[in-house]
Amino acid sequence: MLGAGWLKSLERNLLFFPARYPEGDWQPAGLNFEDAWFAAADGVRLHGWFVPCEKPRAVLLFAHGNGGNLSHRADPLRTLHDRLHVAAMIFDYRGYGRSEGTPDAAGILLDGRAARRWLAERAGVNESQIVLMGESLGGAVVVDMAAADGARGLVLDSTFSSIPDVAGWHYPLLPVSALTKTRLDSAGIIAKYHGPLLMFHGDKDQIIPIQFGRKLFAAANEPKRFVVLPGHDHNDPRPDVFFAEFDKFLDTLH
Repeated sequence: MLGAGWLKSLERNLLFFPARYPEGDWQPAGLNFEDAWFAAADGVRLHGWFVPCEKPRAVLLFAHGNGGNLSHRADPLRTLHDRLHVAAMIFDYRGYGRSEGTPDAAGILLDGRAARRWLAERAGVNESQIVLMGESLGGAVVVDMAAADGARGLVLDSTFSSIPDVAGWHYPLLPVSALTKTRLDSAGIIAKYHGPLLMFHGDKDQIIPIQFGRKLFAAANEPKRFVVLPGHDHNDPRPDVFFAEFDKFLDTLH
């Protein structure tokens, strides 16, 4: 019989691919940011970047995917500031970048909440007025927050309905539902969120196939919009239409 510790280690190795500091570009050209240091509810010390903006259209929290660290997302941060005119914060989950600890599903949800608290205080807004943006695994983090506490807007990029759905697609011969204790069941909780939703998904995504994005979208409330990115795979650079649609979405927020 497989032990609980072995299963947890297996899940962690399949789900998280962190890059620790100093891997990455920690002084990206053309990006003006402040280092953010804060602690999760369980005491783990975390790190993020805050990109200020004078008279921003929105304050945004960006939860990144399961690979690399925040320094690999300098380009979208720069575009969010320069083109969309938002004040944005990105943070590293425990075990990523300069954040301490070891990643696990429960921990990254605590990390998202801690980052949102820090951002709300720094930007001088209520937590419910922050726009939440999640990329891939980060989509599950921000759906969890939006479902529990609301958000000014929710933007999901190439994310999934649940971990068992995606794991079952990648490993069809394994009993993943029995083996996988981590569920991150976004499709099961997103109906608790009653605010604007914008979703993006590439129709050539080989990591999280588009059907799992559509399943999540179907479970969500209106108002919502699903944007298909033609020919787009999971880790391709975001096309111009991504930011054009994001720009229009921001105009609809109250």
